[in-house]
Amino acid sequence: MLMWLAEYLTQFYSGFNVFSYLTFRSILGVLTALMLSLYFGPKLIRRLQLMQIGQTVRDDGPESHLSKSGTPTMGGILILGSIFASTLLWADLSNRYVLVTLFVIGSLGAVGFIDDYRKVVRKNTDGLIARWKYFWQSVIALTAGAFLFYSAALPQETALVVPFFKEVMPQLGLFYIVMAYFVIVGTSNAVNLTDGLDGLAIVPTILVAGAFAFIAYVTSNVNFANYLHIPYIPEASELVVLCTAIVGAGLGFLWFNTYPAQVFMGDVGSLALGGALGIIAVLVRQELVLVIMGGVFVMEALSVILQVGSYKLRGQRIFRMAPIHHHYELKGWPEPRVIVRFWIISVVLVLAGLATLKLR
Repeated sequence: MLMWLAEYLTQFYSGFNVFSYLTFRSILGVLTALMLSLYFGPKLIRRLQLMQIGQTVRDDGPESHLSKSGTPTMGGILILGSIFASTLLWADLSNRYVLVTLFVIGSLGAVGFIDDYRKVVRKNTDGLIARWKYFWQSVIALTAGAFLFYSAALPQETALVVPFFKEVMPQLGLFYIVMAYFVIVGTSNAVNLTDGLDGLAIVPTILVAGAFAFIAYVTSNVNFANYLHIPYIPEASELVVLCTAIVGAGLGFLWFNTYPAQVFMGDVGSLALGGALGIIAVLVRQELVLVIMGGVFVMEALSVILQVGSYKLRGQRIFRMAPIHHHYELKGWPEPRVIVRFWIISVVLVLAGLATLKLR
């Protein structure tokens, strides 16, 4: 929005040309989202406390979590609001990739909001019925995937990029929509499962979003893309601004969500942020790299799948409790130790994912 204004004002003063630089707008994006989160965070927390919108803690979970009952939740509103405001201010809103990403974030955020609302306001512990949550996630993901497939202008936009192989880029055809569906829905639910400890989900999200900002930058630069043997996708450039907005909003939220948390993001935040990482991975054609960089999310989701599958097939549990972060809590690890160690793992995995861009 402000980029368009600056473009108009350059005819009167050439100094406004600075707003045409992607790196400058990305810095403004992260700072704007961060400042908005820090400013509105306390106000939102007080509002949630007054409305008695507090977290409901499972009775069968770790005993240390019982003290968290009543902590304000739905803090994801703060994250999404900061992301949208920063992106609308500094990104090119005519960019197709920006618009479809905002659609996924906003739509999944709405699904999460309804789920949280039913849980904490209506006092319905089940929230949004699982099949309806999955149905709407599916509709959103398929809509985004179909739109991108049928509006693709370049063949590389629908090619599968395989890490470590620079010449292996097969065309996906309609399977592109299927892959987009599984990546968006899968990542959305994986981040949702990870959001069980103070700051556990938001830091890996920040790290992966920051890595995707770099990937989007090199993907949209023809020289870097050719050097790294990755698809050159010009429209991916504006995703840099959106990714840095996610980083800024996430850092601002972490200020209040770090142990002991003053607020939780709730499904409104986790479903939307997971979907954001998923759709960005699809847009920059790095779905398989997302599996590496988001390994913490993958580990959390797999622990639930394995736990449920083992119990149904064998009547035995693999972990003391799933998702896996609860397993380590029940083994006696203090919550901060679990959180920080998972953060360290996430840093290593993000670096490993970035390394695959060159190891081809």
